Amino acid sequence: MASTRRELISLIEQDVIPPEQVTRAVQASGLHPSPRAWALFIDRLLLWLGGLALAFAVLFFVAYNWAEMGRWLRFGVVQAAMVLAVGIAIWPKASPMVQRVALTSATLLVGVLLALFGQVYQTGADPWQLFFTWALLALPWVWVARFELLWVLWLGLLNLAVGLYFRAWGGPFGVLVSSDAALWGLFGLNTLALITWEWGACFCSWPRQWAVRLLAVGSGGPMTLLTMTLIADAGLVWSPVLVIYSLWLAVLYGIYRYWRPDLFMIAGGCVSALTVTTLLLARLLLWEGDWQEGSLLLITIVVLAMGAGAVVWLKRLHRELAQ
Repeated sequence: MASTRRELISLIEQDVIPPEQVTRAVQASGLHPSPRAWALFIDRLLLWLGGLALAFAVLFFVAYNWAEMGRWLRFGVVQAAMVLAVGIAIWPKASPMVQRVALTSATLLVGVLLALFGQVYQTGADPWQLFFTWALLALPWVWVARFELLWVLWLGLLNLAVGLYFRAWGGPFGVLVSSDAALWGLFGLNTLALITWEWGACFCSWPRQWAVRLLAVGSGGPMTLLTMTLIADAGLVWSPVLVIYSLWLAVLYGIYRYWRPDLFMIAGGCVSALTVTTLLLARLLLWEGDWQEGSLLLITIVVLAMGAGAVVWLKRLHRELAQ
């Protein structure tokens, strides 16, 4: 769809398509969804909303009737809903979309069951154990579904487990992680997931698009925060964080500029670099230097210049990639 739009815009700009024929060309290109496409979209949207609503309805039903329901009835309701969802998923006559919705609902119900177990028996487990066990038990269904949304949900559970674990217990890497153990854990997990997904997209035809970009945000966000924390605490001093951050930016540019061109990834790297640079300027001019009104003006001018330069460069890069 995006390539069709770019080709159509290019033809219009080159006057290959006369102005009076632009409307017909847009209609013939299929850029605007047809009534059948709208009906299919609404059908799938209602299917997903219905499946998710039923899964959450089980949670709210048990919570609202907690006092009136016995222990076994609570477990029975959740387990019956889970068995029903799995049964729909393995039903031979169910469409692939219905199977995916059913497995997604079953995955959510696993979390409801674990939360119910912890509440009834007061296990005293740490929060990270809940999410880790949830991800572990849901892994077979996620693997069978082969559905990118469910994989992203599973990775989200792992992110919560890793973040809560390192926040509670720290890490085994000593000075390297210190108080930023959770960010290091999230960076490592999401970077590994990003590499794995790119490998799968290259050799196993895994879908990329939004899932890969979301993983890139999950990798770059913690790395950017680690660099900003270093600058805020110690300034521009030598640290493994700066080395890893610089390497991360270089690898990001090299891969998504030459190997798998992706303007979103490069733009994300620009946003990260601009954010870190702005914080560094603020520390040098405002925190360590003498407070002057001109310092704020200088930072504003530099930020505007960097932003404008990044936009111009990205637009030129977009034209190069579109050719």
